Amino acid sequence: MGCLVSQEIRPSKVELMKRTSGRLRGTIGAELTAPTSHFGDADHQLLKFHGIYEGFDRDTATTLKQSGAEKDYGFMVRVKVPAGHMTAAQYLTLDALAQRYGGGKLRITTREALQFHGVAKRALRATVAAINAALLTTFGACGDVVRNVTATPAPIADAVHRRLQADARMLAAALVPRTRAYHEIWVDGAPSGDAEPEDEPLYGPTYLPRKFKIGLASPDDNWIDVLTNDLGIIALFDGERLTGYNLALGGGLGMTHNKPKTYPRLATPLVFVGPDALLDAVKGVIALQRDHGDRADRKHARLKYLLDAKGLAWAKATLEGYLGRPLADARPMPPFRVRDHMGWHAQGDGRWYFGLPVASGRIVDRDGHRLATALRRIFTELAITPIFTPTQDILIAEVAEADRARVDALLVEHGVPLPQHQTPVRRWALACPALPSCGLALTEAERVREPIIDGIEAALRRHGLIDERISIRITGCPNGCARPYAGDIGIVGRMPGFFAIFLGGDFEGTRLNAKIFDRVALADIAGVLEPLFAQFASARAPGESFGDFCARLGPEALRACVDAALPARERALRHSA
Repeated sequence: MGCLVSQEIRPSKVELMKRTSGRLRGTIGAELTAPTSHFGDADHQLLKFHGIYEGFDRDTATTLKQSGAEKDYGFMVRVKVPAGHMTAAQYLTLDALAQRYGGGKLRITTREALQFHGVAKRALRATVAAINAALLTTFGACGDVVRNVTATPAPIADAVHRRLQADARMLAAALVPRTRAYHEIWVDGAPSGDAEPEDEPLYGPTYLPRKFKIGLASPDDNWIDVLTNDLGIIALFDGERLTGYNLALGGGLGMTHNKPKTYPRLATPLVFVGPDALLDAVKGVIALQRDHGDRADRKHARLKYLLDAKGLAWAKATLEGYLGRPLADARPMPPFRVRDHMGWHAQGDGRWYFGLPVASGRIVDRDGHRLATALRRIFTELAITPIFTPTQDILIAEVAEADRARVDALLVEHGVPLPQHQTPVRRWALACPALPSCGLALTEAERVREPIIDGIEAALRRHGLIDERISIRITGCPNGCARPYAGDIGIVGRMPGFFAIFLGGDFEGTRLNAKIFDRVALADIAGVLEPLFAQFASARAPGESFGDFCARLGPEALRACVDAALPARERALRHSA
């Protein structure tokens, strides 16, 4: 499945950089020992393939610039965790690294991985080497390759969950680039001495046009929002027997405000493959994107744009050409559902797991809630299993019946908020990091999550809806890291202090929402939503969710409902989409 050149193009600067990088080496090794706090532009891009993003503290940048001082540079280091599973010993290694190099903080991502923020350049090699010594890696956690492979992570002892998690590990191992650059730089600390560039039969000399995300789920538990991936793999079972997989192509949520050429899209179920054909089919989809994706415009380089430009029939025929055989159409599937894994649940093998909500995925000791310390003690004393979820939470898994009380006691002792004391809307809310660490953020997200949810909770309580399960996703920019366009409510950074509001997705992850309001001030978000909550409480259909209700009413009716409840001055100040 060799790399093809599909057309003559003028490649972007990043494409040229990848081609001349020496298979992702650049000058990273030399720059690591240079007496600077950051890297040059080319290495800045190449670092992403190694799981590292360069950034700076945006809170202090203006003051430092005015005083003539250098920006406060720091690095995000992301660890790949296929299906969210690691051992207690591995977690404790990462926790120790966070205490030493990451300001005492770890963060769970919406792709079941873990990352550090604020690592200094001088600590990068020690951090990454220690991660590798724990038999983990950061390689391919970012960059134009297959990212962390997600799967429904619950440790339920049945054929469905075991197969999904095993497939995620298999794919993660099979799809790693072959270049030795990562180990030379971070593990060995020196070049291998082999002057010949490594062959990259899957990725080719310039890797993929953009990042590529793969997720696995079953219709019975679409916890990962499988259709938001470039390639969503939906396992179909007949009881305990795997019949095969539907492959859904072309998901992706990144977009740019006021650029209609960019848009979110859910993946389209296209073909069905048997139980033994998964890896070859996945490689075929990757080759499809590798050979035909847009290498001139990175904002238009995801698989979703290729599918919409060429059509589904073309995509299927081209994929059949790579595999050398015809492919069956995707099979009908049961309706998707999303299970609630918070609190205590039996695994089915005599052990238990406890789902613990983690606000914005931030594992830290603060405000009397000593989550980092509690988890450190739990995984040191009991040596049980941590599992990270696509909702930025943690599952404390493989707990013996006799140890359940000890887990409860340690969480209570350290003031950790428990799921039974949180409303559904708070437990299911997601938020990306945004400011001050993300260079793309237009405004806040994580740091305003609590006041946003506080206001929404108060509005829901006034209308008797406090127990309603509503998914709220908050991002500081339109790139979609917290999956805002696939939730009941998406709150997307528009400009400093203002957000676009998207409504009408579904909790099950099968429908995109739509932009209803374009610029809503942070303090006005709950007030804008409250008339809709009131209407929902009085006019919902039996069993109807909030997202379904908004989709049924449609954008114009939703805007009219809010306009009717707002004073004329506020209506004039708020610009509708």
